Amino acid sequence: MVSTLTTRRRRGFTLIELMMVISIILILVSIAAPIYKTAILHAHEAVLRDDLFTMRSLIQQYTLDKQKAPQSLEDLVSAGYIKQIPKDPFTGTADTWVTDQEDVLLSVDQQQPGIVDVHSGASGSSSEGTAYSSW
Repeated sequence: MVSTLTTRRRRGFTLIELMMVISIILILVSIAAPIYKTAILHAHEAVLRDDLFTMRSLIQQYTLDKQKAPQSLEDLVSAGYIKQIPKDPFTGTADTWVTDQEDVLLSVDQQQPGIVDVHSGASGSSSEGTAYSSW
């Protein structure tokens, strides 16, 4: 009779044991959540840098190949330089890119001015403290 009573008590966890496990899990989650959010922010910033580098490079290639600067980002798509305009990782749309159009010619052979640079249309500042629109 004593053996059946002790086996019943040993099968489950006590309330204190469950509370300890739950509190340990909550502590670990509270440590991991800010690190996860920071990692996501840095990933978005890396994608933005890469997209800006790619589009600026394609604008220069288009200008040198066609002897005229693109008049819009869609000109890069229609000429086959890029499959589609990438989405801004912070705004989630491809319509928010801000282009700089100047009358300055980039090369001697260039016949028509147009887009010379592109920036993000996202508001806010990066983890470094600079505005995304200034990148």
